[in-house]
Amino acid sequence: MQKLRYERPVIQKMNAGLMNKFGTRTEYEPVKQIDGVAVKAIIEQYGSPVFVISERSIRRTYQDAVRAFKTRYPKVQFAWSYKTNYINAVCNVFHQEGSWAEVVSGFEYNKALGNGVPGNKIIFNGPEKTNEELKQAIENESLIHIDHFDELYQLIDICEHTSKKPRVAIRVNMDTGIYPMWDRFGFNYENGSAWNALTKIVASGKLQLTGLHCHIGTYMLSSEAYAVAAKKLISLAQDCKTKLDTTILYLDLGGGFPSANTLRGAYLPASDTNPSLEEFAEAITNTILNAGFKTDELPLLILETGRALIDEAGYLLGTVLANKRLSDGRRATIMDFGVNIMFTSFWYEHKISPAQDFTHHTEDMVLYGPLCMNIDVVRETINLPLLNRGDHVVVHRVGAYNMTQWMQFIQMRPNVVMIDEKGNTHLIREAESLPYIEQLEKMPGHLAQFTL
Repeated sequence: MQKLRYERPVIQKMNAGLMNKFGTRTEYEPVKQIDGVAVKAIIEQYGSPVFVISERSIRRTYQDAVRAFKTRYPKVQFAWSYKTNYINAVCNVFHQEGSWAEVVSGFEYNKALGNGVPGNKIIFNGPEKTNEELKQAIENESLIHIDHFDELYQLIDICEHTSKKPRVAIRVNMDTGIYPMWDRFGFNYENGSAWNALTKIVASGKLQLTGLHCHIGTYMLSSEAYAVAAKKLISLAQDCKTKLDTTILYLDLGGGFPSANTLRGAYLPASDTNPSLEEFAEAITNTILNAGFKTDELPLLILETGRALIDEAGYLLGTVLANKRLSDGRRATIMDFGVNIMFTSFWYEHKISPAQDFTHHTEDMVLYGPLCMNIDVVRETINLPLLNRGDHVVVHRVGAYNMTQWMQFIQMRPNVVMIDEKGNTHLIREAESLPYIEQLEKMPGHLAQFTL
């Protein structure tokens, strides 16, 4: 029997964190493998920290989402949100499953083309589109979602010099009963800007109005808000038909569905508060089906779901660097990963599990990252078994945004590994190195040498 490490007893102030009806949450189950692959083996081969993506989880989650909508509505198309996770291997899993691409920049647009997505199955969102990017999208017959009047006039001007009529939609913001209202993107429904934009598009004669788009928020906890959004888009579509003699072919309800992560400071866990995909599907599809469309005129329903499709498939494996006591007596455990690569620590209470057997002793603790920043807090308070230097942990549901918003601040970005459906591991993004970081730097000649 292995001898336990001695740690001297201390008197400490109790810091239980936020309470709910379940008391303080504990994480008592060790997670020793992911999809049948040992955590220890992954770390030995690819280093620590390391991100792990489960291909099996992506496919299962995507198929469940498609089923939730297609069993309720006959015309549904998902478009993978590149900004959520644009590692090519991840994107191609979604594309193999039938998802189009939704991008918000020229950079993402070209990634989608490079992945083999046909141009006519790329949705181009975002408030910044250069002339060259718009010309490229027009040439590829992509769906261009117009964000503001300046972009509308920009497009009309470009079309003065081309015979092609680009397929366009407008982004619409609106009051759905959720506050603060997301009114930064697109044209407002209530003040008439959206209708004004639609009339200008049709009157120009140079653009092909094909759809309406909205993105009402992120991590939305109300399915009813989507019903309100769908109803207002339908109202615009019906006015386009009767007043502008233009048929709207699709309604794009954007993204914003929550994942199973619990928000920081939440009273209850996400499993008790977040609507299911079935609830969102029911609210959206019922609204469209009851709007009076003829069966052969039902618009295509497009969804740009990101977070809810990828969060569950992502894991971060890490290692304990050290333990210490803070001035108030709390235990602090320092990990080899921080907010530089796990940006979502700022808004999620990520589930964190030990990756090895442990004693029954637990303690409330703070989990810090390795950065020289006071804000590098992975978890402000969490009840875990006592972790020692060299122990490993698994952070759950990190697939969304962490691999697009990460940064090489103080520490460089680590390997990303995918486990395929047969249990094989694949390196899908290599860890950064100093030569990689410095390859774009240029040294002025007069600064090349010095003497100390």
